[in-house]
Amino acid sequence: MFLNKNKYYLLALGALLLVGACSPFQKVYKSDDVAAKYRFADSLYQVGKYRKALKLMEEIVPAYRGKPQAERLMFFYADTYYQLGDFYLSGYQFERFVRSYPNSDRVQEAAYKGAKSYYELSPRYSLDQEDTYTALEKLQGFIDQFPDSDYLQEANGLVDELNSKLEYKAIRIAKSYYHREDYKSAIEAYDNFATDFPGSQYRAEAFFMRLESEYKLAINSFETLVPERLTAAKEYYDSFMKYFSDSEYREAADEIYQDIEARMESLNTETKS
Repeated sequence: MFLNKNKYYLLALGALLLVGACSPFQKVYKSDDVAAKYRFADSLYQVGKYRKALKLMEEIVPAYRGKPQAERLMFFYADTYYQLGDFYLSGYQFERFVRSYPNSDRVQEAAYKGAKSYYELSPRYSLDQEDTYTALEKLQGFIDQFPDSDYLQEANGLVDELNSKLEYKAIRIAKSYYHREDYKSAIEAYDNFATDFPGSQYRAEAFFMRLESEYKLAINSFETLVPERLTAAKEYYDSFMKYFSDSEYREAADEIYQDIEARMESLNTETKS
């Protein structure tokens, strides 16, 4: 019985392998007919069979370079990587398409999908953001090159999304310094944030936290450094009030300011005495 079962499974496996070997895809894939591979790859691409289409395309791309069919093939080749989520290769191949066929009817689509490929590679905010900066560069390049494109609104939305990610990362870094009581680093981080992201939704928070960081640095400093740092904190209060006097941080900022004034007055009295 055991041997009979094994014999049955072997026969079934052999039949499956035989069917696979005789399938239309395998027949075309194993042939030397480049034109047949092109037609079959095209048909597979059109119905979303991207993995099989790619397998055939990889076989024939070198053979079609410089031929009339190359433009169509190279677009599908790049887009197949895109559809499969291989964004490193789709970005590269779309850029290559744009350089090779600048007058193509699909050049805008290729340029946009190439830029968007880099957007797809942008990691979550807590990781290194090198790919995010690359994506911003590519998307801005697309926007500058095709200011009237149908993809413009979506491209601008992706830019906004990536900038928001960078803003959030920057504000989190500044907060981490503050919570570790590394107030000097926090002040520098909030200063950089205010410079780098002038339109950020976190700008009021950054101005307030810069004030609070300088204030806490002052009151925890050696006596000789306190007056200078209180003065700096007062200047940050003035900056905060200039731009965000009606923000949710106003009350807390006023409390800090009142304490700064009281401490400075006390120091002046001690100096006179």
